[in-house]
Amino acid sequence: MTKKEEQELKRQAKLEKERARIETMKVYEKEYESHGWICGIDEVGRGPLCGPVVASAVILPKDCQILYLNDSKKLSEKKREELYDVIMEQAIAVGVGMASPERIDEINILQATYEAMRQAISGLKVKPAVLLNDAVTIPGVEIPQIPIIKGDAKSVSIAAASIIAKVTRDRMMMEYDRIYPGYDLASNKGYGTKVHMEALRTIGPCEIHRRTFIKNICG
Repeated sequence: MTKKEEQELKRQAKLEKERARIETMKVYEKEYESHGWICGIDEVGRGPLCGPVVASAVILPKDCQILYLNDSKKLSEKKREELYDVIMEQAIAVGVGMASPERIDEINILQATYEAMRQAISGLKVKPAVLLNDAVTIPGVEIPQIPIIKGDAKSVSIAAASIIAKVTRDRMMMEYDRIYPGYDLASNKGYGTKVHMEALRTIGPCEIHRRTFIKNICG
């Protein structure tokens, strides 16, 4: 066997392993597919000191063959960007919702997260029959919901929603870094890194900081 043939065999083996992993992430979709369209829901940005919380709702085709779907935190930025384009191209429907820093301060982060999720669902052009949610049950939603702990690693639909939400928010934070320099938002995406915390103490907060999150840092 030549080296090239050996490399091709290894590549095929890795591909088959990935296909098998993706099939295990379709267990919930297969369980509920007789009900109609299945929608995955996830959010990004509950923990940062600034910026919005972003939620996404994604309905994938029933014969979805997208590989490498996973919890967005387990993927590289390059892979998330690649998958974002594939999901947007192949999904039956995608909805995105968000709650601003002001809204988070007004109603608290949990309620703001629920609000963003409801927005994402209402933005879908196809009505789902079942919602697969990452860990939560969303109040005020009549569609049947299945909360799944660590769902973004167990369901292709939730993983897809996780990626859409993450890329959407990260792109926003990159733009905010240009508007509000000094906080290193392009790198930390609003999370409380050492550089970010020091900037808060020296130059103070900007318009997109969550006041309820930073009151113990800069008063």
